[in-house]
Amino acid sequence: MTNEEIKAVISEYSPEATFDETGTWLNVMIQATDWLPLAEALRNHSALDFDYLFCLTGVDWKTHLSVVYHLTSKKYGHSLVVKAKLDDRNDPVIETVCGIWRTAEFHEREVYDLLGVRFRNHPDLRRLFLTDDWKGFPLRKDYEDPINMIKL
Repeated sequence: MTNEEIKAVISEYSPEATFDETGTWLNVMIQATDWLPLAEALRNHSALDFDYLFCLTGVDWKTHLSVVYHLTSKKYGHSLVVKAKLDDRNDPVIETVCGIWRTAEFHEREVYDLLGVRFRNHPDLRRLFLTDDWKGFPLRKDYEDPINMIKL
């Protein structure tokens, strides 16, 4: 499929989506509330078949957080980046996609641990690297560590 064809299918499922083609991959920007239905469509639509989630990360933009998903279709060879915006920094929540792409389970735990994004309905959402009593989220730009004097 061409990028135009992929965009047309995505727009059917997420009409509010915006696109950016300035980089290597087609980027799609959506609201977090639109993510789960779009994820299901990306995986199950026969012409898309995005069957592999190879990277999932989070970004702190100071005004909001985003979760970034890198997908590819092993069958068709096309790739896509989905950027889901989470508006509430105090309670960043997005649906898990562990049931769609199993690789998400580990990556979502990492984003939870380091940025504080809660993945609703995740089967085992707990800290991955930091201790259970750790305060704060080290990859957030407002995180301060008085011992190591980290300030971003």
